[in-house]
Parts: sequence; C-alpha cells; structure tokens
Amino acid sequence: MSVDDDGQVFIGETAKERMLLYPESSASVFKRSMGSEKIYELAGKRFLPEELSALVLRALKEDAEVYLGEEVTEAVISVPAYFNDERRKATKRAGELAGLKVERIISEPTAAAIAYGLYQNRENGKFLVFDLGGGTFDVSILELFDSIIEVRAVAGDNFLGGEDFTKVIEKIFFEKNPDISESDLSEKELRHINKQAEKCKLGFSEADSVDNRYSVMSCVINDKTYEMTLSIDEYEAKCDELLDKIRQPIKRSLSDANIRLKDIDRVVMVGGATKLSFIRKFVGKLFHNLPDTSINPDEAVALGAAVQGAMKERKDSIKEVILTDVCPFTLGTEVVLEKDDGRFEDGHFCPIIERNTTIPASRTERLYTVNDNQTQICCKVLQGESRFVGNNVMLGEIKIKVPKAEAGKEAVDVTYTYDVNSILEVEIKVVSTGEITKQIIKTNATDMSEEEIKERMEALSYLKIHPRDKEENKLLLLRGERLYEESVGRNRMEIEYAIRDFEKALDTREESVIEGARRDFKEFLEDFNE
Repeated sequence: MSVDDDGQVFIGETAKERMLLYPESSASVFKRSMGSEKIYELAGKRFLPEELSALVLRALKEDAEVYLGEEVTEAVISVPAYFNDERRKATKRAGELAGLKVERIISEPTAAAIAYGLYQNRENGKFLVFDLGGGTFDVSILELFDSIIEVRAVAGDNFLGGEDFTKVIEKIFFEKNPDISESDLSEKELRHINKQAEKCKLGFSEADSVDNRYSVMSCVINDKTYEMTLSIDEYEAKCDELLDKIRQPIKRSLSDANIRLKDIDRVVMVGGATKLSFIRKFVGKLFHNLPDTSINPDEAVALGAAVQGAMKERKDSIKEVILTDVCPFTLGTEVVLEKDDGRFEDGHFCPIIERNTTIPASRTERLYTVNDNQTQICCKVLQGESRFVGNNVMLGEIKIKVPKAEAGKEAVDVTYTYDVNSILEVEIKVVSTGEITKQIIKTNATDMSEEEIKERMEALSYLKIHPRDKEENKLLLLRGERLYEESVGRNRMEIEYAIRDFEKALDTREESVIEGARRDFKEFLEDFNE
C-alpha cells in the first residue's frame, strides 16, 4: 500500500506502481510483521502492521459493498497456519479497525482444502496443502473422513515466500553486472530492479509451458540499459538454499502427524509462488505424486474462506462440513526442576497444550509449591517449543495466593483452554481451598478495548481512500510516469505527450471524454510496454 502527502491511501496495483516512484511512502509484505511492534513511516505518518492491514481490508470491504450493493459488516479472515497467537489476534484487530466483525479466523490451508472440495470426495484420505505465498510458507496435513476435515499437523516459515525467490534473481543480476554497486543505488532504483526481477520471475511462472526455459531482465539505471538472460536451470540451482528451507517444515509436519510421505493421497498447491515450474517439479519429486493445481493458486484461499462464510450462514447450496484445526505452537508455563544436588533450578518450560493438538482443546497440569511456607505461585503463560523459558514467548502471567504449608504440600491445577479463534483462557484452581482464578490471555500488541478500537478508528479517519471511479485513472498515470522514468530519447517524449493528453481529458471532468481518453491511454501503455 502507499500513502501520499494529502493522506490518500492507494491499494493493490496502484500502490505497486506508486511504490516504484515513491518508495519512502509505500510498504509491502507487512503481513510478515503482524503482531509485532514494528513501525512503518509513510508520508510522515506512523503505522503498525495491523493498521496497514486494516486499510487494505477497508478497501476490500468498500469494493465488496460496491459490487454487492449492500453494506458488508462481517468477515471470515484467513491467516497462515503457522501464525502464532499474537499474529492471529493482530489480524482480528485489523478486521475490527476496518469496521468488520470478524466471525472466524481460519487457517489458509484449511480454506484451500475447502476450495478444492476435498470434503466432497467419497473416499477418506490424507491430504497435504503446500502453501507458498508472497511472504510466508505453510504446509498442513489434513485427514478427511465422512464430512469432517481434521487438521493433523501444521508447520511453516513466516519469512519464506515468493519475495525471497525474487531476491535470488536480484542477486544474480548484480553478479552478472559487477559494475553496478547495490550500495550506491537509491531506494527508487532498488525498487525498479525489484520490479524487473519480479517480471523476470513471472516469465518462468507458466508451469505448463515446455518452451519456457529462459527469461529476460532489463533495467535502465542512470540512462544506461542493463540486460540479463536467465535460464530456468541456473535459477533453480541458485534457489537450492530456499528449497532446503521448504523441506524442513514438510519433514516436521509429517513427523508431528506421525505419517509417512507415501501415506499422502493428494498434494494441493496454493499461493502465487507455486506457479514457478521448478517449485511444482520439486514437490512432485518429493512426494512421487503430481500436485493438484486445478484452481488458481492465487484465489484458492479466498474461495475457501468465502465457502466457510457460506457454511456459517448455512446456505442450502453448500454442503455442511465439520472443520477441526490445531494449535500451531505449544502452550505451557514455567516450572523449577530439582537437580542432583538437591537445589532447584528455575527457567524450565512445562508444556500443557502441545503443538498440533486439535482445537478447541483443554488440558490440565498439577503444579506444587517448592518452598516451605510459600504463600504465592506465579504462573507464567508461555508459547514456544524450547525446553527453556528464555527461548519462548511470554504471553502473560497470573499470581495466585496459596495457604502456608511444607514444600510440596500445596498444589494448583493449571488448565489451559484454547479455542478455534485462538483465544486462550487460563484457569488456576488451588487444590486445598477450591479457589479458582480465570484470565483471558491477551498480548500488549493486540489488547484493546472497544473504546480504544473506536478511538483508533477515529484517529485513522484522516486517511482518505481514493474514490473508486478515479482509481483506474491514477493507476494509468503512475504507470505512465514509471515508463517515462525508465525511458530515454524519443520514447520519453512520446510518453510525455500521451500523459499530457490524458491529463487534459481528466481536467474536463466529463466522463464521456475521460472514458475515451482512458481507453486510448491504456492501449498506448500496453503497446509501449510490449
């Protein structure tokens, strides 16, 4: 997305074009930072990742309202399966900031499974959803029986996606053009190179084309044109490290689900990055099974989320299916362990709900006092996989009073309850007295009351979404400005004349004149860009 000096917000293709011209006031791949305190500064304004996401969701909400002719108030939002508690709550918050009631947070692989109609198969089976998007990678193993889709295991990498495969092409470009120093280039020039690398990557994305063995990348830097011809074999070899990173979550999910590669009946490909032919070939070799690519991988998750919304409304045309999900990370608390010399050592992690436990889930662990006359027990709520507290994420803590007694005589039952919307309730019961304390665990990054949500929405109200009827005009102008900057000589003059003619038509404010000029200008840009 991109923000101009007047506070206008641009989303999608318009924002991508504007990013090439104004990189300092644009942002992308902020999904990777959801749930964090990272700050994005755009046009002198400061945003959290969830606030940027809220603006995108608001634009989608408005587009849907225009298309449907009615107000949209509720939403089902999909997230990467490997999103932790903080990221999921931040996503829910983004929906609320956009003015939506978020009915459910659904994992993207589960949504993809619905889109592919796995539940309509007559035979039961095990399926693996391979989801490689622009910024994140997920792998989920699902089992189908009757009308139930059960998620058996999830794994992934929140910092692996199509952007990383684009960066490989950028690296190759600099290697083949040693007279260009990356450190000497401006942000705008780097964005230009990234754009051309992306186009080069898309040249390999027609997975069913046997002739698609080469792709060309061309950049204009300081009025000089640099070109590179890249073969698919060279590109694939340079991506070995990324492919190795893909293997790890696959191995982990299979291990957690306690199944073997040969037990997988069907592999479903999701996410735009899976259009790369060598990605599909890699998956096919790994599973000895041709992956299913029958649905546009860019649309599968959105289609599944839409079907889930229809299920919620119990539409007659939609077959009811029961979905079960899993907890993506282990949830537990801190305990002390007695060493051989009799001393106690703190900082150890005690799992209560293990990762990939089917949710909703509730588990209880009994903990004892370790000191004589101890009057309090502190329950630290943690998330992670390390046996040491310091390596895991702290979600909160609860302090409970207990009667004085000898060490080990007093105990508390700690119960964690985790629901399908990633809400964690911690209940602690003092065994001797029956006293119960309950608390919903929320993180600082996402803990806002209804009043705070309203205040924050009002604080963001100065941001004006560009009117829908002007969006296409702005996109064409930005595209023209980019081509002007990338061109030289006579080409540059022709582009300037075309831009001026279109701007004159816009100044008339007559829709019939603008429509014709827009059509002509669009054809000019398409012909020029061929």
